Parts: sequence; structure tokens; C-alpha cells
Amino acid sequence: QVLLAESGGGLVQAGGSLRLSCAASGRTFSNYAMAWFRQAPGKEREFVAAITWSGSSTYYADSVKGRFAMSRDRAKNTVYLQMNSLKPEDTAVYYCAAQHFGPGSTTLGDYRYWGQGTQVTVSS
Repeated sequence: QVLLAESGGGLVQAGGSLRLSCAASGRTFSNYAMAWFRQAPGKEREFVAAITWSGSSTYYADSVKGRFAMSRDRAKNTVYLQMNSLKPEDTAVYYCAAQHFGPGSTTLGDYRYWGQGTQVTVSS
């Protein structure tokens, strides 16, 4: 069992920045690929970013490439999503997810463990 807890969401103006955190507890954190997904009102949950269990590779959705950066701190059992140049269309609930020894999949169904989500609202 892996427990995930997101934090860092909030209200920000367009062009601003936020850093989301996802703290993991339970099984060996370093064995899990981690990802961020988001879900806007009335829309399906979509992939945002992922990092492999080794931390050697990261993957991003085209819509956030160049603006968002994902990283992991093994000592703190935490992954981060640095979000810059935020746009109103980035408004969503952001979820952290974990995949055992995963390659950093972009597919929602590949992730077994999920956090409760944190709200990000970008005003125009």
C-alpha cells in the first residue's frame, strides 16, 4: 500500500507559478514511478507529467511541455511539479499517482495508487 498526499494548490493569476508536492508513505518510494494527472470540471482526467522509478527520465503532456517540470526527492519521499507560466486552461484538480517499477506511463489505468488531489485555479 502506498499513501499519497498532494499539497501546494491554490489560486494564482495567469502567468504565475505554483509548486505542487506529493508526499508518499508506505512501500519503498524509490521503487515507484510517479505521475501527475489533472481533471478539469466536466472533463476526463488527463496525463500531465511522469517520472520513472529511477528518476532518470521525465515525460510531459504537450500542453505543459516547457512550462512544467517534475522532480523527485528520494530522501523526502516526495515528488514535485513546478508549474510556471500558468494559463486559465491549467485550472483543474491535480492528482498524484504511483506505479510500481513503472516506466513513467502516460496512461491513467497503469497507476494503482492515487492521492486525493489538490485544486489549482488560474485566473485570467
